[in-house]
Amino acid sequence: MAGASKSKHKIAPLEDRVVILPTDEAESMRGGLYIPDTAKEKPTQGEVIAVGPGRFEKGARVPVDLKVGDKVIYGKYSGTPYTIDGDEVMIIKASDVLAKLG
Repeated sequence: MAGASKSKHKIAPLEDRVVILPTDEAESMRGGLYIPDTAKEKPTQGEVIAVGPGRFEKGARVPVDLKVGDKVIYGKYSGTPYTIDGDEVMIIKASDVLAKLG
């Protein structure tokens, strides 16, 4: 496996998929108004907690450019949410990651 999980989560994505722990954006309360969870935007950035070994192309494995611990921005509607150990993570293809931060 290209990147083993260093966190408390035991998950190993396949091929060119990565597991991302979304970061909660700071909740802003303007004018004393409370924004319910159902009305909040879905997070689009997070930390990579597991990386698959890469996909096969023409008989050779193509490694993933991401590693565990990278802070990334991903597409708003990309990936599949999954709850593991009480935390919701996103499992997405590496190609759906738009950029690395920092």
